[in-house]
Amino acid sequence: MGTPAESALKRARLEKNLTLEEAVALLNAITGGTSDTSQLSAWESGRRRTGLRNRRGLCDLYDKPGDLLFAHQDGQHGVARALHHAQGTLVTRWADLVEAMTSVVTGAREHLVVTGSRSREKGYLDAIETAVAQNPDLVHTRVLYGPPRHQELAEHLTRLMELRDPAERRNGVRTLSIGIVDRGETLERFFVASEKQAVVPLPSLHSADGFDCGIVLDGEAAAGLVHHGREACAAARLLGTIRDVRDLPVRRR
Repeated sequence: MGTPAESALKRARLEKNLTLEEAVALLNAITGGTSDTSQLSAWESGRRRTGLRNRRGLCDLYDKPGDLLFAHQDGQHGVARALHHAQGTLVTRWADLVEAMTSVVTGAREHLVVTGSRSREKGYLDAIETAVAQNPDLVHTRVLYGPPRHQELAEHLTRLMELRDPAERRNGVRTLSIGIVDRGETLERFFVASEKQAVVPLPSLHSADGFDCGIVLDGEAAAGLVHHGREACAAARLLGTIRDVRDLPVRRR
């Protein structure tokens, strides 16, 4: 039997005598995703809420209803309160926005999540490649929403694949994941986030064109966006080889 501090989700795993590693492997076999032990541990403790796809997979894996397994996540609002009180810094100049986004990249030590298919700023993309090259423990996740819109991004993705093999793991964790959401009705999301800080581009305050403003977030808000991006990538179609990336069309506007 579990202790009172253990969630029903954790108890369900222990009842099946599964380690975190074994449970994650079985879950990914059900969902086709790339969840890892750190995510499962965060779901079990309630530090993070489980996405719909993984909720269904865990219900299948443990043969238990979701209202039991995830009551500890849905009944607590610590993260929601933290996000409600999050303070952001507004930047309203393009140069300041790029500088803030680059600062998130250079400050990342554990996680770096980038979403969107429109990046093309050379200094910003170079900073991502440098971070990946110089910090082998950095877990980098890129979520595309449809094919790249610019040749610069397509070439950047190829260079990331040259720097790291997505099939390899370090300390049991995949450190490069590039996923593409075949959009349909899915809205594109734009942000860059590390475990410490995040930047979300905003529509221009100066004209009807472009996204040259943004908000800088830290603390739980940044951590929440890291979780958002990793969940989105786990549900996306993974690009596992350089050929997969090179075969993407560049879908210009």
